[in-house]
Formats: sequence, structure tokens, C-alpha cells
Amino acid sequence: MIASAGDKAARRFLEFFAATIRNKNTRMAYHHACVRFFAWCDHHKIGEIADIEPLHVAAYVEALGKDFEKPTVKQHLAAIRMLFDRLVVGQVVATNPAHSVRGPKHVVKTGKTTVLTGEQARELLDSIDISTVVGLRDRALISVMTFAFARIGAAVATRVEDYYPKGKRWWVRLHEKGGKRHEMPAHHNLETYLDAYIKAAGIGDDGKSPLFRSAAGRTDTLTEKPMNRVDAWRMVQRRAADLGTRVRIGCHTFRATGITAYLEAGGTLENAQAMAAHESPRTTKLYDRTGDEITLDEVERITI
Repeated sequence: MIASAGDKAARRFLEFFAATIRNKNTRMAYHHACVRFFAWCDHHKIGEIADIEPLHVAAYVEALGKDFEKPTVKQHLAAIRMLFDRLVVGQVVATNPAHSVRGPKHVVKTGKTTVLTGEQARELLDSIDISTVVGLRDRALISVMTFAFARIGAAVATRVEDYYPKGKRWWVRLHEKGGKRHEMPAHHNLETYLDAYIKAAGIGDDGKSPLFRSAAGRTDTLTEKPMNRVDAWRMVQRRAADLGTRVRIGCHTFRATGITAYLEAGGTLENAQAMAAHESPRTTKLYDRTGDEITLDEVERITI
């Protein structure tokens, strides 16, 4: 549909992803959303891009809600709306058909990310075989996400020089989304795990190189290439399977677990927000599960 609209439309379409969106992960998600929408339009034989009306977008959003969660539907609608804004500015279409379409309401007070207890997290870390450099790497990576509240994208993007001494302690520098550079003092356990991994890998003098390197196939030999998010996710799944846990976890589980453990230990929401590099305290509040036990105690008062 974009191609048939001419060179101007094609250029605006490509510029939207190449120039407007700088975050790689957002670009991939928005591209997938827009391509899926135009495929839906082709399937329903909506002729040209100028023929798309708000009713079509609303019907698509309604259909999308049957297969995806509300946050995903809202993200798809945002991508379509932003793309058409670009097309309107480029005079490819006269109006934005997604502008008046409203997505599903989604109010969240508690995050859905699986959170491990302190005992479960410790059990997982202790279960990793650290007789190999890959095991030391995996333990260190999970610890960065847990003790430094790192997002997986920031964790796998760290370089050796991002673990550095400052005063009497070592610090971790994280390059978070939005171009933010975030620095956190290393927890004593994290310091121990990173030191052991860096020494075993022999990468201490190679500051510009990736800190967390991928393994060569199924061997215990590290390459010079960095791990990516998919590598990390697969590693977490393997470690969870080795432990035999029935809880479904992902990379974000460890960031959520660290924040929750901090809050349960009496940490303040304001400090947790700063440590997690959240823009809003409402985001940090999603990890606060300290009220769950109070709620359970109250429910048990129902003596039937």
C-alpha cells in the first residue's frame, strides 16, 4: 500500500523509522506494528492509503484486542498514529485516520513481571556451575540485573571499562534507554561476581571490549562479540530449567526482584526510583509488593 502511493510516501515511511525513532527496540516494535496494520488493510482490500478511515483503524484495534494484551494494542495504535502524522506532514495524506481512535483503557497498580523472593533468587545464583567461564559470566550478568537494577539492554551493552573503581568501592555504569548514562555503586556480591568473571575471562585490560561476551556455540569458550538480549533470555531459561523452577521468569524478572527486595528491606520509593533510573515514581511503585502480605492477612480473617 505504501509502495503504490508513490516515492514520496515510501520516503516518508522510511524516514519515520530512520529519522524519527532513535531507540532500536522501539523502531523494531513500531515497524512490526505498522507492517501488520498495512497487511491487515491489504487483506481487507482497502484500496489506497488515502482510503483508510478512522472506522478501519478502529476495526483493526478491536480485532487486535482479541489476540494481544492491552499494552500491546496501545503500542500498535501509537505506532500507526505517529506514522500517519508523518505522512500528513509530508502531504501524502490529508488527515490522520488514527487521530480520533481511542485505544483500550489500561490502568496498572501492580506490575505483572514475575518477582522472585530473596531465597529463590539466591537459590538460582547458587545453582549456577561456576567451574567454567560461561557459568561465571551468567552469574555476573544476572547479578548486574538484580543488584544494579539494570535493564537487559543496558546490561548486555556494558563494556569492561563500565565497571570501574571510585573511592574505595567499584561502580557500574549503565547506558540506559533514551541515551541516559546511569551509574550505580556495586553491591558487594556483585563486586565479587564481576571480579571472578573478569579474572577468569582475562578481559580486565581490554576496557573498550564487551563485558558480557557470547559463547562459541555450546562450548565454554567466549568470543569477542557481545551477548544480545535474545542470548541473555535463552541463558535465563536454561538456568531456570537446570534449577527445576516452575516459575516462568525472564530477564526483567531480576530487575523487578532487586527493586522489590530493596523496598521490602525498608528502602524508600524515592531512592528506588533514582537507583532504577525511572522517570516517574509511578513506574517504581509497580514493583512495590510490600502490601501483598497485608492483603493476605486481611483475607484470612474471613473465618468460614
